[in-house]
Amino acid sequence: MISVGLTALIVWKAHPALVARIIAGADWTWIAGAVLLVLVDRSLMAWRWIDLLCALTPGSHPPFSIVLRIFFVSTFVGSFLPSIGGDAYRAYGLSRYDVRLSESAASVLMDRVLGVLAITIVGGAALAAGGSMGIGAPILVPLLAAIGACAVVAAAVFSDDAAALAQRTAARIPGTGIRRAALSLSDAMRRYARHHRELIRVLAASVGVQIIRVVQAYCLGRALGIELPLASYFLLIPIVLLVMLLPITVSGLGTSQWAFDYLFGHAGVASAHAVALSVLFVALNIVGNLPGSILYALGGGRGVRA
Repeated sequence: MISVGLTALIVWKAHPALVARIIAGADWTWIAGAVLLVLVDRSLMAWRWIDLLCALTPGSHPPFSIVLRIFFVSTFVGSFLPSIGGDAYRAYGLSRYDVRLSESAASVLMDRVLGVLAITIVGGAALAAGGSMGIGAPILVPLLAAIGACAVVAAAVFSDDAAALAQRTAARIPGTGIRRAALSLSDAMRRYARHHRELIRVLAASVGVQIIRVVQAYCLGRALGIELPLASYFLLIPIVLLVMLLPITVSGLGTSQWAFDYLFGHAGVASAHAVALSVLFVALNIVGNLPGSILYALGGGRGVRA
């Protein structure tokens, strides 16, 4: 309901008929370029998660085809859930193939953390290179909050003192089952302290994914006739992506429309064009999830072993 209500409000304020006309008049050459880039970013996203399975207990790594199917089906399932929904499906689906749930959850959590860190790297580099375009706190605060969250996870993985604190905190959680799960997750996350090379590779791939997503948005903007330079997208899109990660709406609907309207409005883009860009950006993400829908329809939706 939040997704529908917020999306409807933003689109209504931008005049739905005008937004529809702008989208209808889009240049499909630029849109086709954005779609091609989706194939690249989904491939990188799948590869980075597969690389993060290096920390699984030896001998428990499922076949490549199973892992790939779980990943793509999770992207499809995530289209209908808040941002953590697809992650939860991925962790659970992998755990059904003789992988400990704590280890599968740790791989997904590390994937998410490195993705957020990559967003802050791209956004921070753009901020350092070109300034905040006069927007100020709405640019800086989300980046600092994301860096802080990543630093907490990094400390729990690489610092003995922080890990001990995390263990003590987990041990105080009420409920035997929840406490045991928290302790197991903490142990599984600590394993990544021995996999520096893989983490660096995955971070590099994650930065590549975020750069591609910025270029996708630029292509969509050009399709709609938005004349902002690419550098502006490198500053604004990372903030949009962080907002879309908030687990309060389905597939970023509503929050993405608000973020595009607010941020691109400050950059001088008319509200109707900004909202049209937000609609295409979310639609592009759904297009990227379509391979998972095919696997789901063919039986991959079970994603688990009976």
